[in-house]
Amino acid sequence: MPTVRTNDVETYYERRGEGPPIVFVHASIVDHAMWDRQADAIADDYTTVVYDVRGHGRTGGSAEPEYTMDLFAADLHALVTALDLDRPVLCGLSMGGMIAQTYAAAHPDRLAGLILADTFTPRILTRGEWFLRRVALNALIPPVRLVGYERVERANVWLTERLFGGVSGDYGRIERLREAGPKMTTDEFAKVIRSMTRFHGASIDLSAITVPTLVLYGENELPFVKRHAAELAVRLSNVEIDEVPHAGHASNLDTPDYFTAAVRAFLARTRPIDGADASDGNSGTGSR
Repeated sequence: MPTVRTNDVETYYERRGEGPPIVFVHASIVDHAMWDRQADAIADDYTTVVYDVRGHGRTGGSAEPEYTMDLFAADLHALVTALDLDRPVLCGLSMGGMIAQTYAAAHPDRLAGLILADTFTPRILTRGEWFLRRVALNALIPPVRLVGYERVERANVWLTERLFGGVSGDYGRIERLREAGPKMTTDEFAKVIRSMTRFHGASIDLSAITVPTLVLYGENELPFVKRHAAELAVRLSNVEIDEVPHAGHASNLDTPDYFTAAVRAFLARTRPIDGADASDGNSGTGSR
Protein backbone atom coordinates (compact mmCIF):
# COMPACT_ATOMS: atom_id res chain seq x y z
CA MET A 1 0.00 0.00 0.00
CA PRO A 2 1.82 3.17 -1.15
CA THR A 3 2.04 5.84 1.55
CA VAL A 4 4.22 8.84 2.33
CA ARG A 5 4.77 10.56 5.65
CA THR A 6 2.98 13.89 5.66
CA ASN A 7 3.58 15.57 8.98
CA ASP A 8 2.24 13.14 11.61
CA VAL A 9 0.27 10.74 9.36
CA GLU A 10 0.95 8.15 6.69
CA THR A 11 -0.93 9.40 3.67
CA TYR A 12 -2.23 6.84 1.18
CA TYR A 13 -1.90 7.76 -2.48
CA GLU A 14 -2.12 6.24 -5.96
CA ARG A 15 0.01 7.37 -8.90
CA ARG A 16 -0.78 6.61 -12.54
CA GLY A 17 0.74 7.48 -15.89
CA GLU A 18 3.68 9.57 -17.02
CA GLY A 19 3.93 13.22 -18.03
CA PRO A 20 3.13 16.59 -16.44
CA PRO A 21 1.51 16.00 -13.03
CA ILE A 22 -2.00 16.68 -11.78
CA VAL A 23 -3.09 16.07 -8.17
CA PHE A 24 -6.77 15.48 -7.32
CA VAL A 25 -8.16 16.36 -3.87
CA HIS A 26 -11.42 14.65 -2.94
CA ALA A 27 -14.54 15.95 -1.20
CA SER A 28 -15.40 15.30 2.45
CA ILE A 29 -16.57 11.92 3.77
CA VAL A 30 -15.46 10.06 0.63
CA ASP A 31 -11.95 9.10 -0.49
CA HIS A 32 -9.54 9.15 -3.43
CA ALA A 33 -11.73 6.77 -5.45
CA MET A 34 -14.11 9.59 -6.37
CA TRP A 35 -11.45 10.63 -8.92
CA ASP A 36 -10.81 7.19 -10.46
CA ARG A 37 -12.68 7.99 -13.68
CA GLN A 38 -10.68 11.19 -14.28
CA ALA A 39 -7.32 9.78 -13.12
CA ASP A 40 -7.61 6.74 -15.36
CA ALA A 41 -8.71 8.73 -18.41
CA ILE A 42 -5.98 11.37 -18.16
CA ALA A 43 -3.12 9.02 -17.22
CA ASP A 44 -2.47 8.25 -20.89
CA ASP A 45 -0.75 11.66 -21.18
CA TYR A 46 -0.24 12.90 -17.61
CA THR A 47 0.97 11.75 -14.20
CA THR A 48 -2.17 11.60 -12.05
CA VAL A 49 -2.02 11.47 -8.25
CA VAL A 50 -5.01 10.80 -6.01
CA TYR A 51 -4.77 10.49 -2.24
CA ASP A 52 -6.82 10.15 0.94
CA VAL A 53 -7.02 13.37 2.94
CA ARG A 54 -6.28 13.04 6.68
CA GLY A 55 -9.27 11.52 8.45
CA HIS A 56 -10.45 9.68 5.32
CA GLY A 57 -9.99 6.33 3.63
CA ARG A 58 -6.72 4.45 3.99
CA THR A 59 -4.94 7.47 5.46
CA GLY A 60 -7.33 7.40 8.39
CA GLY A 61 -7.40 9.62 11.44
CA SER A 62 -4.85 11.20 13.71
CA ALA A 63 -4.41 12.43 17.27
CA GLU A 64 -4.85 16.08 16.24
CA PRO A 65 -7.73 17.49 18.33
CA GLU A 66 -9.07 19.55 15.45
CA TYR A 67 -8.59 19.86 11.71
CA THR A 68 -8.25 22.98 9.59
CA MET A 69 -7.78 23.66 5.90
CA ASP A 70 -4.30 24.92 6.77
CA LEU A 71 -3.46 21.49 8.22
CA PHE A 72 -4.88 19.68 5.19
CA ALA A 73 -2.91 22.02 2.89
CA ALA A 74 0.28 21.35 4.87
CA ASP A 75 -0.29 17.62 4.37
CA LEU A 76 -0.76 18.24 0.65
CA HIS A 77 2.46 20.25 0.49
CA ALA A 78 4.32 17.38 2.17
CA LEU A 79 2.82 14.93 -0.33
CA VAL A 80 3.79 17.04 -3.37
CA THR A 81 7.30 17.46 -1.97
CA ALA A 82 7.77 13.78 -1.10
CA LEU A 83 6.63 12.68 -4.57
CA ASP A 84 8.87 15.33 -6.18
CA LEU A 85 6.06 16.67 -8.35
CA ASP A 86 7.20 19.57 -10.51
CA ARG A 87 4.59 22.35 -10.58
CA PRO A 88 1.48 20.15 -10.71
CA VAL A 89 -1.98 21.26 -11.62
CA LEU A 90 -4.21 20.92 -8.55
CA CYS A 91 -7.87 19.88 -8.84
CA GLY A 92 -10.16 19.93 -5.79
CA LEU A 93 -13.92 19.46 -5.38
CA SER A 94 -16.02 20.82 -2.50
CA MET A 95 -13.81 20.41 0.60
CA GLY A 96 -11.01 19.49 -1.80
CA GLY A 97 -11.48 22.89 -3.41
CA MET A 98 -11.09 24.58 -0.03
CA ILE A 99 -7.83 22.69 0.50
CA ALA A 100 -6.68 23.55 -3.02
CA GLN A 101 -7.33 27.28 -2.55
CA THR A 102 -5.47 27.26 0.76
CA TYR A 103 -2.49 25.49 -0.81
CA ALA A 104 -2.46 27.69 -3.93
CA ALA A 105 -2.46 30.91 -1.90
CA ALA A 106 0.38 29.65 0.30
CA HIS A 107 2.49 28.15 -2.52
CA PRO A 108 1.58 29.96 -5.75
CA ASP A 109 5.00 29.31 -7.27
CA ARG A 110 4.64 25.53 -6.78
CA LEU A 111 1.66 25.15 -9.14
CA ALA A 112 1.08 25.35 -12.90
CA GLY A 113 -2.69 25.60 -12.63
CA LEU A 114 -5.71 25.22 -10.37
CA ILE A 115 -9.14 23.61 -10.87
CA LEU A 116 -11.84 24.40 -8.29
CA ALA A 117 -15.07 22.42 -8.59
CA ASP A 118 -18.34 22.82 -6.66
CA THR A 119 -16.58 24.61 -3.85
CA PHE A 120 -16.63 27.61 -1.55
CA THR A 121 -14.44 30.61 -0.95
CA PRO A 122 -13.93 32.43 2.36
CA ARG A 123 -15.20 35.81 3.43
CA ILE A 124 -18.66 35.70 1.84
CA LEU A 125 -21.52 34.32 3.90
CA THR A 126 -25.18 35.29 3.55
CA ARG A 127 -27.60 34.74 6.42
CA GLY A 128 -29.04 31.62 4.77
CA GLU A 129 -25.62 30.16 4.10
CA TRP A 130 -24.53 30.97 7.63
CA PHE A 131 -27.42 28.86 8.91
CA LEU A 132 -26.65 25.96 6.57
CA ARG A 133 -22.91 25.88 7.19
CA ARG A 134 -22.62 26.98 10.83
CA VAL A 135 -25.84 25.54 12.27
CA ALA A 136 -27.10 22.73 10.02
CA LEU A 137 -23.70 21.12 9.40
CA ASN A 138 -22.73 21.19 13.08
CA ALA A 139 -26.17 19.83 13.96
CA LEU A 140 -25.33 16.64 12.06
CA ILE A 141 -22.66 15.61 14.58
CA PRO A 142 -24.84 14.53 17.59
CA PRO A 143 -27.12 12.20 15.56
CA VAL A 144 -24.06 10.77 13.78
CA ARG A 145 -22.78 9.65 17.18
CA LEU A 146 -26.06 7.78 17.68
CA VAL A 147 -26.82 6.18 14.29
CA GLY A 148 -23.73 6.69 12.09
CA TYR A 149 -22.95 9.20 9.36
CA GLU A 150 -24.38 7.08 6.52
CA ARG A 151 -27.94 7.24 7.88
CA VAL A 152 -27.69 10.87 8.86
CA GLU A 153 -26.38 11.92 5.47
CA ARG A 154 -29.07 9.97 3.63
CA ALA A 155 -31.65 11.97 5.59
CA ASN A 156 -29.78 15.21 4.89
CA VAL A 157 -29.58 14.41 1.17
CA TRP A 158 -33.30 13.59 1.08
CA LEU A 159 -34.16 16.94 2.68
CA THR A 160 -31.78 18.93 0.48
CA GLU A 161 -33.16 17.27 -2.64
CA ARG A 162 -36.70 18.27 -1.62
CA LEU A 163 -35.55 21.90 -1.39
CA PHE A 164 -33.12 21.99 -4.32
CA GLY A 165 -34.03 19.33 -6.87
CA GLY A 166 -31.08 17.78 -8.67
CA VAL A 167 -28.33 18.96 -6.32
CA SER A 168 -27.61 15.45 -5.04
CA GLY A 169 -27.15 14.13 -8.59
CA ASP A 170 -26.67 10.36 -8.71
CA TYR A 171 -26.24 9.91 -4.98
CA GLY A 172 -26.02 6.16 -5.42
CA ARG A 173 -22.50 6.65 -6.79
CA ILE A 174 -21.44 8.31 -3.54
CA GLU A 175 -22.96 5.48 -1.52
CA ARG A 176 -21.15 2.87 -3.60
CA LEU A 177 -17.85 4.70 -3.08
CA ARG A 178 -18.39 4.64 0.69
CA GLU A 179 -19.35 0.98 0.71
CA ALA A 180 -16.12 0.10 -1.13
CA GLY A 181 -13.76 2.08 1.11
CA PRO A 182 -12.78 2.10 4.79
CA LYS A 183 -15.32 3.55 7.20
CA MET A 184 -14.73 6.90 8.90
CA THR A 185 -14.96 7.09 12.67
CA THR A 186 -17.42 9.47 14.30
CA ASP A 187 -14.64 11.51 15.88
CA GLU A 188 -12.97 11.99 12.49
CA PHE A 189 -16.32 12.91 10.93
CA ALA A 190 -16.78 15.61 13.58
CA LYS A 191 -13.29 17.07 13.03
CA VAL A 192 -13.75 17.15 9.24
CA ILE A 193 -17.19 18.77 9.42
CA ARG A 194 -15.99 21.41 11.87
CA SER A 195 -13.04 22.26 9.61
CA MET A 196 -15.52 23.02 6.83
CA THR A 197 -17.85 25.11 8.99
CA ARG A 198 -14.94 27.39 9.94
CA PHE A 199 -13.60 27.89 6.43
CA HIS A 200 -15.60 31.07 5.79
CA GLY A 201 -13.36 32.85 8.32
CA ALA A 202 -10.08 31.70 6.77
CA SER A 203 -7.54 34.40 5.98
CA ILE A 204 -6.69 33.30 2.45
CA ASP A 205 -5.26 35.92 0.13
CA LEU A 206 -6.89 35.01 -3.17
CA SER A 207 -4.93 37.76 -4.90
CA ALA A 208 -1.84 35.59 -4.35
CA ILE A 209 -3.30 32.95 -6.68
CA THR A 210 -2.06 34.05 -10.09
CA VAL A 211 -1.86 30.68 -11.88
CA PRO A 212 -4.49 29.87 -14.54
CA THR A 213 -7.62 28.69 -12.76
CA LEU A 214 -10.70 26.83 -13.97
CA VAL A 215 -13.86 27.05 -11.82
CA LEU A 216 -16.45 24.33 -12.44
CA TYR A 217 -19.90 23.90 -10.94
CA GLY A 218 -22.88 21.67 -11.62
CA GLU A 219 -25.91 22.95 -13.48
CA ASN A 220 -28.09 21.81 -10.56
CA GLU A 221 -25.76 23.08 -7.82
CA LEU A 222 -26.98 24.86 -4.70
CA PRO A 223 -27.60 28.55 -5.44
CA PHE A 224 -25.02 29.72 -2.90
CA VAL A 225 -22.34 27.43 -4.39
CA LYS A 226 -22.99 29.06 -7.76
CA ARG A 227 -22.58 32.41 -6.02
CA HIS A 228 -19.20 31.29 -4.71
CA ALA A 229 -18.19 30.31 -8.25
CA ALA A 230 -19.12 33.79 -9.45
CA GLU A 231 -17.17 35.31 -6.56
CA LEU A 232 -14.08 33.30 -7.47
CA ALA A 233 -14.43 34.47 -11.05
CA VAL A 234 -14.30 38.07 -9.80
CA ARG A 235 -11.55 37.70 -7.20
CA LEU A 236 -9.05 35.55 -9.10
CA SER A 237 -6.85 37.26 -11.66
CA ASN A 238 -6.55 34.52 -14.31
CA VAL A 239 -9.76 32.52 -14.31
CA GLU A 240 -12.38 30.90 -16.48
CA ILE A 241 -15.68 29.46 -15.33
CA ASP A 242 -17.74 26.60 -16.73
CA GLU A 243 -21.08 25.01 -15.87
CA VAL A 244 -21.17 21.21 -15.96
CA PRO A 245 -24.49 20.19 -17.55
CA HIS A 246 -26.93 17.85 -15.79
CA ALA A 247 -24.70 17.72 -12.69
CA GLY A 248 -25.27 18.35 -9.01
CA HIS A 249 -22.72 18.92 -6.26
CA ALA A 250 -20.45 16.03 -7.27
CA SER A 251 -20.17 17.18 -10.87
CA ASN A 252 -17.24 14.88 -11.73
CA LEU A 253 -19.40 11.86 -10.84
CA ASP A 254 -22.68 13.10 -12.30
CA THR A 255 -21.35 14.12 -15.74
CA PRO A 256 -17.92 12.48 -15.83
CA ASP A 257 -17.21 12.72 -19.56
CA TYR A 258 -17.84 16.47 -19.70
CA PHE A 259 -15.86 17.07 -16.51
CA THR A 260 -12.92 14.98 -17.73
CA ALA A 261 -12.89 16.75 -21.10
CA ALA A 262 -12.83 20.13 -19.33
CA VAL A 263 -9.90 19.01 -17.18
CA ARG A 264 -8.01 17.63 -20.16
CA ALA A 265 -8.52 20.82 -22.15
CA PHE A 266 -7.32 22.92 -19.22
CA LEU A 267 -4.24 20.71 -18.87
CA ALA A 268 -3.49 21.14 -22.56
CA ARG A 269 -3.45 24.90 -22.06
CA THR A 270 -1.47 24.96 -18.82
CA ARG A 271 0.80 21.88 -18.92
CA PRO A 272 0.87 20.69 -22.55
CA ILE A 273 2.52 17.33 -23.15
CA ASP A 274 5.73 17.20 -25.18
CA GLY A 275 5.10 18.03 -28.82
CA ALA A 276 1.55 19.26 -28.23
CA ASP A 277 0.37 22.75 -29.09
CA ALA A 278 -1.34 24.39 -26.12
CA SER A 279 -3.80 26.03 -28.50
CA ASP A 280 -5.14 22.57 -29.39
CA GLY A 281 -6.74 22.12 -25.97
CA ASN A 282 -10.14 23.61 -26.74
CA SER A 283 -12.86 21.18 -25.66
CA GLY A 284 -15.73 23.55 -26.24
CA THR A 285 -16.28 24.28 -22.54
CA GLY A 286 -17.84 27.65 -21.91
CA SER A 287 -15.86 30.36 -20.16
CA ARG A 288 -16.64 33.90 -19.11
